[in-house]
Amino acid sequence: MGFELDRFKGAVDPDFKCNLCNKVLEDPLTTPCGHVFCAGCVLPWVVQQSSCPVKCQRISTKELNHVLPLKNLILKLDIKCDNHANKGCSEVLNLKDMDAHMRESCDYRAVGICESGCGLMLTHKEQKLDNHCCLKALKAHNGALQGKVVSLDKELKKQALKSTKREKSLLAQLSAVHNDNALLLNLQENI
Repeated sequence: MGFELDRFKGAVDPDFKCNLCNKVLEDPLTTPCGHVFCAGCVLPWVVQQSSCPVKCQRISTKELNHVLPLKNLILKLDIKCDNHANKGCSEVLNLKDMDAHMRESCDYRAVGICESGCGLMLTHKEQKLDNHCCLKALKAHNGALQGKVVSLDKELKKQALKSTKREKSLLAQLSAVHNDNALLLNLQENI
C-alpha cells in the first residue's frame, strides 16, 4: 500500500505510481509481463486471482521480482514526515531517511500512551515538556479523524465516478457485441 501523493514535495513522476492503489510505489514488484505494483497491493491480488492485476496473463507469486533501481529512485524523493498531517512535524526529508527520523529525532513520534484518561499516544515533545492535555489531544484527534473521513469520502466519490464510467463503457461494448451477434444470426438465417 503505497505512499500518499500529497506527502511528497513537488510533482511525482507518474511512473512511480502503483496501478492498484494509485499511490507512490512502496517496495515495488514487477510481474513477468512488466507491470509494476506495490508489494502490499500485488501479493494479495496474485494469491487470490493467480493473474497480473492488468489481467494480461496468469502468474504466481514466485514470478514477482523486486525492482531495486526504481525503489532506490523513490527513496531519494523528498517526503513530509509521517507526523506532518496529524501532529504537525514540518520536516521534509528523503524517504530513505524517514525511518531514522521517526525512530530518533521526530518531536512528534509516539513514545507511550496517556494514562491520565484519554488513552491517546503521547508524543516525544509532550513527554519532554510534560504538557499533555487530554482535552486538547482528544480535540486534535477528532479533527484528524474528521479530516480523514472527508478525504476518504472524496476518494470514494472519485472511485464511484470511475466505476460508473467503466460500467457505462462495458455496457456499451456489450450492447455492440449483442448487436453484432444479432446481425450475424440474421445473416445466417438469410443464407
